[in-house]
Amino acid sequence: MATDIGTETPPAANAPSATAKDAPRLGLGRLYLRRFLRNRLAVAGVVIFVLLVLFSVFGGLFTPYTHSDADFAALTRPPSGTHWFGTNQGGNDVYASAVHGLRRSLAIAVSVSVLTVVVAAVIGSSAAYFGGRVEKAVLAVIHFLLVVPSFLILALVSHRLAGDWRVLVVVLTAFGWMSTARVIWSLATSLRERDYVKAAEFMGIGAPRIILRHIIPNLGSLLIVNLTLGVVATVLGETALSFLGFGVQTPDVSLGTMLADGAGTVTSAPWLFAFPAGLVVLLTVSMTFVGDGLRDALDPTSVTGAAGGRR
Repeated sequence: MATDIGTETPPAANAPSATAKDAPRLGLGRLYLRRFLRNRLAVAGVVIFVLLVLFSVFGGLFTPYTHSDADFAALTRPPSGTHWFGTNQGGNDVYASAVHGLRRSLAIAVSVSVLTVVVAAVIGSSAAYFGGRVEKAVLAVIHFLLVVPSFLILALVSHRLAGDWRVLVVVLTAFGWMSTARVIWSLATSLRERDYVKAAEFMGIGAPRIILRHIIPNLGSLLIVNLTLGVVATVLGETALSFLGFGVQTPDVSLGTMLADGAGTVTSAPWLFAFPAGLVVLLTVSMTFVGDGLRDALDPTSVTGAAGGRR
């Protein structure tokens, strides 16, 4: 039987093609991950940071010494099979001190960064949501604290409280949230006018819940980037304070105290300065790469973000 070609039904013009219909949809999380993985420096930063964390946690298992042990028979000795990173003027093993110092600096940096972002998010978004006198009062406090010589106050408070690293975390947080809070406030002022916020208010939901459930989550990309880059700023701040003698104090050890101890012997005993300096450089560079990668991945207008959005 002959086939009547003229009676075939053409496909609908608006019908999706089989290829488009069968193409898998890329979730938002996978899209961000794909953009991030396209940035080789960011991936390298993650690898370096993970290795540093593992070194700070498990590095002490490979030496019989602790940061407080003193070998008086080996004072200021160069690296050897017994002391891998050498010893300092007091006979302390530099390798063990580097492990402990990195762990202490990481604890301070991560704690301060998390607390700073949390405080800044709550204060900045609350000021934007309530507006009026609350907004003016919060901004006045922020602007006042921004012009206060915070570094001098940090140095004095830390020194008077014997350099306890927990106190250092509190002090660094108290003087580190203002700039982030102001940025969050400027962005949250537009979010408070969104339909979902107005709908939540119409339903009688309280202000704290609106701030925590509807405003802060929509600032997540900014908070993540600030959290990552805040680690870099805190490491540098803690290192500077400890280097000047206002941060972590003996018998505790941080990378800053190790740099301070080795600064005077750079020519005669360079290992005392080189190893902690190398750890500081690796830590700051890795977190900078990670922060830049996260910013590009979460920002669709960036070069890598635009490239990552293509299939």
